Amino acid sequence: MSDAEQVARDLGISYDIFEIDSIVEEILDTYNGSDGSGDNGEKRWEGRYVGNTSARVRMTLNYLVANHGDKLVVGTSNRAKLATGYVTKFGDGGVDCDPLGDLYKQQVRQVAAHLGVEEELVQKTPTGGMVDYGTDEEEFGVDYDTLDAVLALHVDGGVPAGATAHIADTTEEDVEYIVEMHEASEHKRTPPMTPDRRF
Repeated sequence: MSDAEQVARDLGISYDIFEIDSIVEEILDTYNGSDGSGDNGEKRWEGRYVGNTSARVRMTLNYLVANHGDKLVVGTSNRAKLATGYVTKFGDGGVDCDPLGDLYKQQVRQVAAHLGVEEELVQKTPTGGMVDYGTDEEEFGVDYDTLDAVLALHVDGGVPAGATAHIADTTEEDVEYIVEMHEASEHKRTPPMTPDRRF
């Protein structure tokens, strides 16, 4: 958050800070379903429930602010995140436009460096902060360089899995794993189904 504030100050962008913990807790406390209950009746929420709820609360506030100011909500997801479903549906994935959405993580770093963003921020280890993992890469199970390479070569480029693994200096198992993430998250990249439009 302090990095975001610094960037906003450097660029002369006005910003607000909203405390959402109490809102998230209220939502979780409101739901009494069995999925969130422990044996003793006390609520036991896993990190992903809290993280996804937090992302959706932020989305709601983003749109409240945008509607009030007749503005658009701009997303920050890159191609690596979108292609693997590392976004919350109707959370950080709920935006009006996503200018970084076609750029792989390395390309985002290159653009940031070109625009004069401080090197410390450009190379900072990405953390989603939504689950118990310390970094995005720990949650993915592969590093961003490998993720970018497999997506660019195999998923987007059609290079065979074996050749992709060789070029990306990884294993075919990792290539298959990334393909599985891509396929399993297709629902996050398509509009809601209707009777005439199915996945």
